[in-house]
Parts: sequence; C-alpha cells; structure tokens
Amino acid sequence: MAHTDPRRSIPRTDHLLDLPEVITAGERLSQSTIRAIIVEAQKAARAGEIPVAEVVPTVIEHLSSRSASSLTPVLNATGIIVHTNLGRAPLSEPARRAVASAAGYVDVEMDLETGRRSKRGIGAKQAILRACPGADDALIVNNGGAALLLAVTALRGDKMSGNDGSAGASDASVAGEIIVSRGELIEIGAGFRLPDLMATTGSRIREVGMTNRTHLDDYAEAITDRTASLLKVHTSNFRVEGFTASVEIAALRELADDHELPLIADLGSGLFEPDPYLPDEPDIASALAAGADVVIVSGDKLLGGPQAGLILGRSDAVQRIAKHPLARAMRTDKLTLAAIEATVANTENPVQDALHIDVDRLRERSERLAGLVSGTVVAHDGRVGGGGAPGVPLPGWAVEMPEELARPLRLGNPAVVARVHQGRCLIDLRCVPEADDDLVGEAVNRARGNHA
Repeated sequence: MAHTDPRRSIPRTDHLLDLPEVITAGERLSQSTIRAIIVEAQKAARAGEIPVAEVVPTVIEHLSSRSASSLTPVLNATGIIVHTNLGRAPLSEPARRAVASAAGYVDVEMDLETGRRSKRGIGAKQAILRACPGADDALIVNNGGAALLLAVTALRGDKMSGNDGSAGASDASVAGEIIVSRGELIEIGAGFRLPDLMATTGSRIREVGMTNRTHLDDYAEAITDRTASLLKVHTSNFRVEGFTASVEIAALRELADDHELPLIADLGSGLFEPDPYLPDEPDIASALAAGADVVIVSGDKLLGGPQAGLILGRSDAVQRIAKHPLARAMRTDKLTLAAIEATVANTENPVQDALHIDVDRLRERSERLAGLVSGTVVAHDGRVGGGGAPGVPLPGWAVEMPEELARPLRLGNPAVVARVHQGRCLIDLRCVPEADDDLVGEAVNRARGNHA
C-alpha cells in the first residue's frame, strides 16, 4: 500500500491565519510580516527541515519572539567599546529619551512663538558649539564620509567654473586637486577608499610623500594653480611605526595661508578635547587651535552619539559648506539631531564610561561573574574599536569559558556577544552595564546547560 507523503499535510495558510495566536499577533505585526513567517515555516516543512507537526508550533514561536524590528539587542561582552558590527556607540539614556520624544511631531523647523519656519538643528548645533568653544560654527550631516565629501566639494569653489562651487566641469584639472599625504590614503572599511570617495567629487587626489614619511616640502612642491585644498587625514584604523614622519596641522596652516588654500582636517573618532587615556588620538579643539579651517569627526565613535558627520570650524567655511546643494542631500533627520544634542549636553556617556572604567571594579565584577558561572578570571585588554586608537590596549579583565559557549550565547535571550580568542570564550564586562551582570551570568548558565 502506498504511503502518503506527510508533506501533503502541511497546514494551509488560511488555516494558520485563523489560529488564535496568529490573530493576536496581528495586533502588533503587519499581515505581510505574519504571512512571511507562515510561508517560511511551510517551506521548512516541505524541505524536510522540520516535521509537519512542528509547523504550527514554529509559527507561534516565531510570532511571539518577533519584534517590530529584525535587529536584536545584544549585551556587548567583547571589550570593544565602539564595535562597528554591534552598531558602534550605544546611546546614553538621555539620548534614548530624546529620540523617543522626537519620534512624533516636533518643532524641528518651526518657531513655536511666531508659527513660522525656523532653521533646522539649531539646538544640536548650539550644544556642539558650547562643547567646543574653539569652533565658530558647526554643521551636522548624515555620516563622516558625507561630511568629508561635502567639505571638499564646497571649499574647492574657485577651482570650478563658478566661484561658489555650485557648478563646474567634471575635468579634474578644472575641478581642482586635493593634496594629501600618501600615508593618509585610508580605506575606511567595506572597500571604501579615500581616493575613490574623492573621485566622486570630480576632484583629483594629489598624493605626496611616502607611506611612512611625508615632509612639508612635499606639500609645497605639489601646489599648483590647480590645487583646491590641503587635506589632513587621521589614520584612525591603522598605525605606522618605526622610521616615520608626518606634517602637523600648524605647519600646513602656514603653507595654506601662503597659497590662500583651505585646510581640511578629518579626525575620524571625535574627541572634543585631549584625553590622557588616548594621547595619540587627535581632538577637535587642538586641531582648530592649530589652524584647520574645518574639522570633520564622526558622531557614533568616541563622541558616543548616533551616526552623523560633524563639521566644525571657521564660520565662513562652514557657511559655505552649508549652502552647497549637496548639503541638502546629506541632511540628517530629527532623531539624529535629538540624539546628538542630548549626547553632547549631558554628562552620561556609555562610551566614555567604558573607556575610563575603574579597572579594580571591573575585576570585582568579573570575579563575581566567574563565581556564578564557574569560570576563570584572566587579564584581558579591551579596545576602543571603530577605527579609534588602533593598537592601544585598555587593560582589564575577562571571564574565561569554553569556546563552544560563544554560539549559544549569541543565540540566547538576551544575546551575549563575547570574544572568541585562542580557543577560549572571553566575557569582558567593560561595555556591559553593571546592572546587567546577573543577566550575563544567567545567559552563560543557560548556554552551558543547553550545550551539555
């Protein structure tokens, strides 16, 4: 007698949609999301990945665990503060509240007293200028790469066919040359390289010096009537050591003045002032004091805010950038403006807390966690991450566990991302809020129990 293929018994979509649990899920999830989960379970059953009898439980389980976003909150136990794969900087509680408040209607471009249109982002800009009094003006765009592209494009105006930089030919000899040290031609990740980024502006990169050594004369000898600007880039995601030389911003300022050229400094990570923990990391205040016309930093690195590109500097230069047509295309949204303002205006900052953590307290927390999970406390260096302070260790401690726990920890609830290194799973609490230490311990014990 022929056997009936059990896959013929896979529940139909309309039957699954009538389940009480599915109807309840419809109060928070869209029908398209619900149908996608149902189809996924049906396909898994047809492929033999799950038994037919598991279709209904699978649908119900996925619906109950599905949130409005596919992004999963994680506890960062890697010791890397600005972890690019985990969204870089975690926002402070004031910044999170500001984002939630700004999610509805807000006066982002309205003067409530007059009822008329006002300028966008005034509050965020004022907060930045209060934090960095050395800057005359500031502009916020959607990311650091956009800020650099915009600044280079807007400030090269006299090398275009029009003096305001708003029009011109695509020929590089007309659009102007950007002089930059060969040792500063960075790749910022995912294959995006500085020369390629600059090429989209119609300008041409003029490399000077060598990878390890560049002198002021190299810049001076490269200046011609086609030169549009001098660019100083902080090599934030790598270090060159040994026989090296580079030119400081102050020296470039004198050269730029001699030839009436703008000087642009891309600092990357975004310190407002010098930090003794990171002596080689440039800061905005020092770069402006040294003579940069504009300084560019990212909002979601050491600043501890959302993804954004901050342009600070001389008022005439910033205003010229702000008036360029590209500035409208790179404009940031109200949520980012709210988060930036709250981040800069408040002292609470998870990134800075993790950077300046009390190492003795970190050890106490690690020892307590080790007792909860039967682990071993070992010395462990954290890192800034996100391209900041490459090669600079942040001494600390971690709890050592078997490597095979790393995956179930990532897949648990809450998800805990630890560091896998030399056959070990290292749990570093540097970036974990102390109030969540017990959650980490419970997650480890669940992962160990499930893995046994």
